[in-house]
Amino acid sequence: MVSTSDREAILELFNVQPSYAGPTVNSQTAMKASAVYASVALIAGAIASLPIPAYQRTADGRERVDHPVWYLLNEQFTPSFSAFAAWEYLISCKLLRGDSYAWLVRNRAGEPEEIIPLPWTQTLVERRGGRNVYYFELDGEYFGVDQEDILHFHSLGFDGVKSPSVIGLAGRQSIGVALAAEEYSARFFSNGARPDFAIKHPGNPGTDQVNLMREKWLERHQGGSRSHLPAMLTGGADIKELTMSAEDSQLLETRRWQVVDIARIFGVPAHMIGEHEKSSSWGSGIEQLGIGFVRWTLNRHLRPIEQELNRKLWPRSARYFCEFNRQGLLAGDSKAEAEYLGKALGGPGSQGYMTVNEVRRIKNLPPIAGGDKLIWAGEKANEKPAAETGSGQPESGEEV
Repeated sequence: MVSTSDREAILELFNVQPSYAGPTVNSQTAMKASAVYASVALIAGAIASLPIPAYQRTADGRERVDHPVWYLLNEQFTPSFSAFAAWEYLISCKLLRGDSYAWLVRNRAGEPEEIIPLPWTQTLVERRGGRNVYYFELDGEYFGVDQEDILHFHSLGFDGVKSPSVIGLAGRQSIGVALAAEEYSARFFSNGARPDFAIKHPGNPGTDQVNLMREKWLERHQGGSRSHLPAMLTGGADIKELTMSAEDSQLLETRRWQVVDIARIFGVPAHMIGEHEKSSSWGSGIEQLGIGFVRWTLNRHLRPIEQELNRKLWPRSARYFCEFNRQGLLAGDSKAEAEYLGKALGGPGSQGYMTVNEVRRIKNLPPIAGGDKLIWAGEKANEKPAAETGSGQPESGEEV
């Protein structure tokens, strides 16, 4: 018996997934809808731009370390893929197809030395003995790899083997309507698909007369250089201007609504992909919008990716781990970043939790002498506790 996910994969492979609106909708044709393209580009680009530092756990918490994995995740997966390009590819596959895969190529010591993104259409997952085995073709060779050496980034509805795509679950009809509306709009305006006016003629002219009149009119007025020439009508003919019908006006509203609907499917605020008719409920200001986007849209992707990386990169050790630095999204907002770092240092009304050198490290600046002390903690340490002066009351002879 063929499962639903396998049926979806077969239909997509042969490009035969029509929507009720008519157009075929799969991971490739869906990207022709501008709202889908913008949503995928926004999420994939945001995640690809986030730095992924490597840390080790310490008795006091954690500290950042210089680990070879950092270069793989932040600079170059493999000679064929920069880290940014690889993350964009993997996230876009995850968004459009439900799953994305990358092969962890390890050295003899078992440490990853290369991460190769795998083509989704050439990767097969099979369950054997409680473990997944991944079969794929790469550069003309066929491989079968155990789950320990495959990064598998899944989506909502993951059953342990595969995830259904958002297109198959919720997006096919909405994207199909968007594609159909876009196609209709293109035909609507191409070559004057909707005439701007009609010529009224008294009596009942024959077919030959109508065709002759139309040909003469086009010969005289067709083309940009002739479109504004005055019309000369004879024989009692008159011109009636045609206005946009209610159905044509509704088409524009339909296209606008499909942008909102597709944005909802991908969990993206519509205003971030160009639809500004609807206000955002995430607050106002760049900082609030950025925090809302990270919290409600990106985190649903970032957390499972972090878990998959940590359990596959260091399968036998809990000492090291990596984590996306969400603050990287605030790097372009100097005001929000200054406020954040100011509070971290211990500005007015806040207790500092970062040292000057930690902040300078974020800004790629060298450390300074004395910059490893918490400002707030240092101030408190210099205060003399009341216990050291007895009851805390002024001693005899001491000025009040």
